[in-house]
Amino acid sequence: MYYLGRQFVTTEAGLDEAPHPDFVCYAESSDGISWERPELGLVEFNGSSRNNIILSSEDSPCPVRAFAPFKDTNPAVAADARYKAWAVRIPRLDGAAPRPGHSAEVPDGLHALKSADGIRWTSMCDKPVIADGLLDSQNLAFWDSVRGEYRDYHRNEFRIERTGEEPYGAQVRAGAPGAGVRGSRHGRDLRTATSSDFVNWNEPDYVDYTQGRSDEIYNNAIVPYFRAPHIFVGFPTRYIDHGWSEAVEHLPELGERRLRAGVSERYGSALTDAMFMSSRDGNTFNMWQESFIRPGLRPQDSWVYGDAFPGWGIVTTPSPFDGAPDELSIYVSEGYWRGESMNLRRYTLRVDGFASVQAPLSGGELVTKPLIFAGNRLRVNFSASAAGSVQVEILRDQMNEPVAGFELDECVELLGDDLERVVRWSGGPDVSSLQGVPVRLRFVLRDADLYAFQFVKR
Repeated sequence: MYYLGRQFVTTEAGLDEAPHPDFVCYAESSDGISWERPELGLVEFNGSSRNNIILSSEDSPCPVRAFAPFKDTNPAVAADARYKAWAVRIPRLDGAAPRPGHSAEVPDGLHALKSADGIRWTSMCDKPVIADGLLDSQNLAFWDSVRGEYRDYHRNEFRIERTGEEPYGAQVRAGAPGAGVRGSRHGRDLRTATSSDFVNWNEPDYVDYTQGRSDEIYNNAIVPYFRAPHIFVGFPTRYIDHGWSEAVEHLPELGERRLRAGVSERYGSALTDAMFMSSRDGNTFNMWQESFIRPGLRPQDSWVYGDAFPGWGIVTTPSPFDGAPDELSIYVSEGYWRGESMNLRRYTLRVDGFASVQAPLSGGELVTKPLIFAGNRLRVNFSASAAGSVQVEILRDQMNEPVAGFELDECVELLGDDLERVVRWSGGPDVSSLQGVPVRLRFVLRDADLYAFQFVKR
């Protein structure tokens, strides 16, 4: 795990963001649950190098701000670049030249870094390889094994021609005229680019959304899902500024909130939470409009600008219950602005459990689009109540009629809760006779959730 060591001190006199340099810190774990901070001896802090700091913004040979590393899974990767990262310089703080048309507060661009061991880092180029975007939060990249290219996602602001009725950066609120309409989108957003070598990138373009985007977003936390690498999943941070109001004054810790608002009103009135989105091509995402992780009931260190920022990465972790299958873990910030440190909280979900098709006890059904498969078994990830069940029928695509032997009443009910239950019909589980032929799957659910299905070969 890599994390930023930075301290915010908020007083009536203002906000001090830099009592010490920005540090990049390293921690490690064998199970994703208990973490250790090794003494690396690389960077001195408070008179000692017995710490887990790997980079400092004060004397590092490479940029360190907005540091976002990844392990490069490109099979042709060089030994000295098995780990790569994005990082930026802020001209005002680091003495870099501002980009044309930008102030000294805006990062100079995305710098490409490399490392053989993930600990000792050097720059791949002497200048940014992507000079685009505002880049002041999580920018990330990874190797896309399905398409054979590097993929980047970085922060920018979507600019449109204004009518003069709203200032630039104003939020189109959910439910307002134009909310969710592609042409009305503006404010914090994402751009994406691709590269064959991590140095030469195509022209970045904005991410598209199937349902439009009615709220601004910060971090994206996009990653290929390891069980289906052709699908990207992301946990973007939604940014909502309600403006200072009586309603905001009823949120936790009004005194601290007023202090922050004294520096900038939005520091006290803006709120953030975590969303979920997915994509099959890396360019167009389906973003669920409801929150994935809410700030919660905590009376302290919650409901602030900076709450519920998911870290980048999904980790497989053991279940606390004996005999239960592994879970998925993501790590999310809490306690931003407060105390001596921000905290990370680990959230868990079942494998494939990002979203589900759900039906009540009275029943419901889903019919897929036409698909062509390879394999001889169909297995599903589902959860049902004691009274619930799942059944599957296979339909001929053109005629939309059940295939003989795979009718609904021939399907053995799926009871219980399973990550990889093989579907069976009266004639058995073998579906190999339908390989290469367009079919549709009809799922009939009663008080059950369907998370995923997959054709496999046994």
